[in-house]
Amino acid sequence: MARTIKRFADNSLLEYDQGHFDGWCIFLTRPGRPRFAPKDWQYFTRLQELAAAYGAAKTYADFITIFEATTRSLDPALLAHITAMSNDYAQHILRADIVFTLLYAGMLAEENKAYAPLGKRIKRLGVHQVVCENMRPQEAATFSMGRPWQELASLCESRGF
Repeated sequence: MARTIKRFADNSLLEYDQGHFDGWCIFLTRPGRPRFAPKDWQYFTRLQELAAAYGAAKTYADFITIFEATTRSLDPALLAHITAMSNDYAQHILRADIVFTLLYAGMLAEENKAYAPLGKRIKRLGVHQVVCENMRPQEAATFSMGRPWQELASLCESRGF
């Protein structure tokens, strides 16, 4: 059964529902389009575009605000904060709201998944690679696949998180 995460200003809907592995799959329904599960590379690409337009430091700092506030429970106040924060992204307010909410929802899912020893840090690693290290979104999205969690934890620690 789908669980609503957020409805956006254009009436797009973000929700959790059953995926191939668990009930933490994130689905986005845009007006007039079919529901789909956004891939990491897709929202990493949009995040990288925001960083190019508004600055990597600002974009990463905004992400860190969300990262630090993410727990195992969906927080309506944090969702509202993301929407308010997105107003700083002038011509890309809706895009910023959707991308940052997708990242939040993904981190929350990682915090709740069984057998996810890195939790939300795995998303932070990808965001850091894309925004701060200018890694291609497709590469960052698949970077952790097949790597032992201890290696990924070490990579996170070497970056200060």
